Amino acid sequence: MKKEEIREKLLDILRSASDDESVVDVCTDDSVLQTDLGLSSVNMLYTVIAIEETFNIRFEDVTVSSFRTFGDVVSYVEKKLS
Repeated sequence: MKKEEIREKLLDILRSASDDESVVDVCTDDSVLQTDLGLSSVNMLYTVIAIEETFNIRFEDVTVSSFRTFGDVVSYVEKKLS
């Protein structure tokens, strides 16, 4: 799967998890998940579960707090899929 496809699927997941979908529309790889995108710990948990189901991967070697930016998540998913 190409990086752009991963990014688009992740943005869809974030739109579902976010309390303010418009924030996701301006998301970049440098966007900080909790501050820029306003994801609470509950939103982050939902996001992790949705990512695992969407991409059929498991977050075995990291925790939710391991990801600071949207780009961190994209890179992790890309690595797990390769």
